Amino acid sequence: MRIATQEEWQAERDALLAEEKELTRRGDELTKKRQELPWVPVEKDYRFETADGERSLSDLFDGRSQLVIYHFMFGPPYTAGCPVCTSIADTLNPQVPHLAARDTTLLLSSRAPLDRLLGYRDRLGWRIPWVSPIGDDFHGDMGFINSEEQLRPWLESGDIPVTVEQNAEMCGTDALGYVTEQPGLSVFAKDDGTVYRTYATTARGLEAPGMAFYTLLDRTPKGRNESATEPLWIRRHDEY
Repeated sequence: MRIATQEEWQAERDALLAEEKELTRRGDELTKKRQELPWVPVEKDYRFETADGERSLSDLFDGRSQLVIYHFMFGPPYTAGCPVCTSIADTLNPQVPHLAARDTTLLLSSRAPLDRLLGYRDRLGWRIPWVSPIGDDFHGDMGFINSEEQLRPWLESGDIPVTVEQNAEMCGTDALGYVTEQPGLSVFAKDDGTVYRTYATTARGLEAPGMAFYTLLDRTPKGRNESATEPLWIRRHDEY
């Protein structure tokens, strides 16, 4: 903690503002590059269980030309959704009508059975559409499933973060079951009936679109106040 006069504070704030503006300009440049990424045709016929019956990936656009899917960590062995993904869905849920007004459908996709997903959605009070892919191909092909073969050396090392153990328990599964799922955001576009994948991100790339609470905490003196050696503080919003 440093104590200063109003004049001293204002001088430092003005200098920081110049850096913040530069970061904003750089962010605008990156946004343009994201929008200019090439489009990859989706050739496989992915199918999904939805509240309205079985649908194709193309059907999920719901009459719009753009589709944003959040790959929510809620695997087949889970009894409840990942608390971090739940916090992200808290941010995404109210954005659905705003994105729809801009020709974009926003929804969640998870590998757990649809009835379990919809029951959890009702518990949390969301209205965002949620689908369950038929088979593992969709999440796997998009890069959001980790195989046991990939994970086994890490699991056997004994170096499992306390947050993984904690979140696995909160989801009603073990560490393997928990980290088999991976969170991510996939963006698709449809042109002349063909579906294309245009963008994807995961890990800290999800903070800007889905974790508004971190953006707010980053502007406070204490910040996130997290430690890699301590359990993560995030809970489902009905568990604080």
